[in-house]
Parts: sequence; structure tokens; C-alpha cells
Amino acid sequence: MKRKILAVTFFIGLLILTACGNTEGESNGGEEEKSEPSNKWEEIQEAGEIVVGTSGTLYPASYYPEDSDKITGYDVEIVKEMAKRLDLNVSFEIMGIDSMLSSVDSGRIDLVANDIEITDERQKNFAFSEPYKYSYATMIVREDDLSGIQTLEDLEGKIAGGGATTVFSQIAKHFGAEIKTYTNVTNDVYLRDVENGRTDLVMNDYYLQSLALEALPEIDVTLHPDLRFHPSEQALVMQKDAEVFHEKINQVLTEMREDGTLKELSEQFFGGKDASTPPDKEIKEIEGLDL
Repeated sequence: MKRKILAVTFFIGLLILTACGNTEGESNGGEEEKSEPSNKWEEIQEAGEIVVGTSGTLYPASYYPEDSDKITGYDVEIVKEMAKRLDLNVSFEIMGIDSMLSSVDSGRIDLVANDIEITDERQKNFAFSEPYKYSYATMIVREDDLSGIQTLEDLEGKIAGGGATTVFSQIAKHFGAEIKTYTNVTNDVYLRDVENGRTDLVMNDYYLQSLALEALPEIDVTLHPDLRFHPSEQALVMQKDAEVFHEKINQVLTEMREDGTLKELSEQFFGGKDASTPPDKEIKEIEGLDL
């Protein structure tokens, strides 16, 4: 794995990140005025392209390789292939996670592709495609003592590095952890802070954390060997009432799953792992937490 991961921002939850996981600024409208209702699919066909909101900084979902101005990533390449099969062009608008959902709601963009997790709350306001990634949460801890964490209940009083409003921070706070927030720093900063004791853990998506550790083997941190929790599904996001567009997207995703394209792209970007199907491990559900 190239060390290019150092050049991209590690969005804790979005990543995430999705991840991928921001929970503020998601109600209808946000700071933008919502456009009048229209047939989204007809608009897209007339324009001849799909306009997609993405971060360009979330490795390996959406990023710019070192010394390149061409965006790529698992989510990005899925959308490129979808557009090709729909005989459309695709353009990417780079924006922060807080802007993506309000922009799709207002009609400024047609689709969000950025490792966004499907949640009940988001489904009240947006339509999601069929999942193209299945994952779960884990945590990076110190290698010598696992940061004193054996169970999720041991998060009480610990310090978790992450975004203030992410799904992962919600989980950490639910178990009594304090959240230390950052502004656009790279992977090594998060991991070094765990190593030197400024924080105790970084909670995030399993696949994203695995890649971060592979890129930075010199830092004495590790994935917790026993804690796997909060199973998640990631999907493309579009306007709630874009019914025909929604149907078209799902048709193409089904084709890509059946012909092996999703598996091939996943293995390309996730170090040979197939994230396009649910994991075969037992994953703990978090109870008593409304995400």
C-alpha cells in the first residue's frame, strides 16, 4: 500500500468516516433553498450527465491519488460505471460532508457518493440506493495494552479521536467516552495521538481503518482484536421523491452486483477484500442508541 493515504484527510466517520457518518445539517433544506419539485430523471437525461457530490478526501472511497488531478475511489468508480451504463456523463462536485445532503435536497447535485451510511433518520428525508458496501465499526487502540479497553463498557472515561457529530462519536459518547475533535488532519495525526496517549482510541469503519494501519505500520497501534460492532450499509443518496432516478440507479447496481463488477471494484480499493457483501463475522448491535 502506498503512503499516499497520508496525503488525504482521514474523516473520522464519514468517514467517514462515513463515513460516512455525519448527523448534523441533514434535515431538509439545510442552508440552501429547495428547488420546486420536478422529474429528476428527465432533468438528468436532458442535461446528459449526473452531478455527484463527494469529498475527494476520503480514501479509498473518494480521493485524488498522489500527483494526480483525476478523482478515483470505490464510490467514485461505481458512479462512473453506472453513468456509462446509463449512457450519461458524470461530473463530481467536491464539497464537505455537511454540504452534501443539503445540496442533494436542494437539487444542486443529483447524487451523493461518499461512503454514506444508511440510517433511519436519514431515510426520513432522502432516498438511498441498494447498498454497495457492507461494513461494521471497530477501533484503533494502543498495541501494548489495547488502551485498557476489553469491552465497549470500558470506553467510560476514555478519550476518542473523531468528529463531533459522527455516528462513531455518538457510539463512543453513548458508552461514556470524551470526544477530541480535529480539523482536517491526516491519518498519522490521529494514530500518533493514540500511540502517545493524547487519545485512547479512534473508532471508525473496519475497512478504512485497516487500510490506514497498512499505510502506517511504524505507529504502535492496532485494530482491537475482539470488538466488532454496529453493522452498517453504505449507499448512494438522492432526493426523496426522485422515484424514477432511484429505480434506474438500483437497476444498474443490481447488474453490477450480478456480473461481479462491485466485487472487482471492492477488491481493487480495499486490499483484496470484498466489501460488497455482508461480513461473515458476528457483529454486535448497539442497543439503546438512536442514530
